[in-house]
Amino acid sequence: MGNVTHLDKSDVLSGLFASWDALDRLLTGLSEQQWRTATPLPGWNVHAVIAHIIGTESTLMGVSTPDVDVSALEHVRNDFGAMNERWVRHLSGESGADLHQRFLAVTGDRRKQLSDLSDDDWAAVTQTPAGPDSYGRFMRVRVFDCWMHEHDIRDGLGLAASDAELDGPAARLALDEMAAVMGYVVSKLGQAPDGSRIAIELTGPLARVIRVAVDGRGQVVDGFGGSEPTATIRMDALLFTRLAGGRVASAPVELGGDREVGGRIVERLNYVI
Repeated sequence: MGNVTHLDKSDVLSGLFASWDALDRLLTGLSEQQWRTATPLPGWNVHAVIAHIIGTESTLMGVSTPDVDVSALEHVRNDFGAMNERWVRHLSGESGADLHQRFLAVTGDRRKQLSDLSDDDWAAVTQTPAGPDSYGRFMRVRVFDCWMHEHDIRDGLGLAASDAELDGPAARLALDEMAAVMGYVVSKLGQAPDGSRIAIELTGPLARVIRVAVDGRGQVVDGFGGSEPTATIRMDALLFTRLAGGRVASAPVELGGDREVGGRIVERLNYVI
């Protein structure tokens, strides 16, 4: 297998717990109608998104996935999606208030479990949504997933995050996770040719630059050794996450250098299952 990702446990858990805290604040006081409001995810309302998170964290604690037939649902396209949907259907009859309490209980149990995890278990290689990697990498993927779902709910309810709400470890770690796969996105999905130097310039409160050099395969790098990028992609960081996550079909973007290559990468930016 490739290199194992070693991540600081306290840093990743601070982001994951902050994401759960943000969801708790967002859910507090929602009406039952708001719980049933559609989100950008096909077939899922706010209630379903939280049921999915509850299901994932329950599964990670060893709870069996409910036996629910979801084969007839058009938006379920693979085994992973089927597992998610079984939890969503299983919990669909609960009120929003009861689901909120279940969310707090499950994430409370997970906080203790994760805080007590040994360093060896944190570093151990396991199967993650990004392939075999450390359990720590898996938990950074969890930060990404929970943070993205916070914004799915915000989009559905029309409650955009303030700059202060975007500023924190959860957003940083979510973008770290997305940046880590940009080599694959740029070279495999975007078909950037060998020799390409792609600079993805993200603006707004979550501003950063992601640089990818292509030499046989795409690799995220700290710099281009003094060379200029062959193509630049400039866009708002939050919109970048929505586009890469398949939540929106398009977003305002500025292209520089090789616009054909840059445009192709943007068109194929969605890599999330």
